[in-house]
This record gives sequence, C-alpha cells and structure tokens, in this order.
Amino acid sequence: MIPSDPVMLLSYINLKLRDNYSSLEALCDDLDESKSEIEEKLKSINYTYDKDQNQFV
Repeated sequence: MIPSDPVMLLSYINLKLRDNYSSLEALCDDLDESKSEIEEKLKSINYTYDKDQNQFV
C-alpha cells in the first residue's frame, strides 16, 4: 500500500522511480495503482511528473 499523505507519497514514489522503475506507468502497473490518482495527489502539493527526469518535480 502506498502512503496517503501527499508529501510522504512524493518521497515514496520518487524513491521507487529512481531505484526500481523506468517510468511512472511501469510503477503503476507493477503496484496496481492508479496513475491519475497519484498525479492528482501530487498535483495538490504542486508536483508534476517529468518523463525526462522520471521524477515528480
């Protein structure tokens, strides 16, 4: 289960992206999570996914 708090979620997702996944899509497929829900939660704290960096910035 992924964190529900947006700040904790940011840290968790960026760590997983850096260490284990080549894209947000791959992470979501593997963890069976909704890409749009993750993007919405992180947008609420002004972070968006950057494909080139493979991180939320």
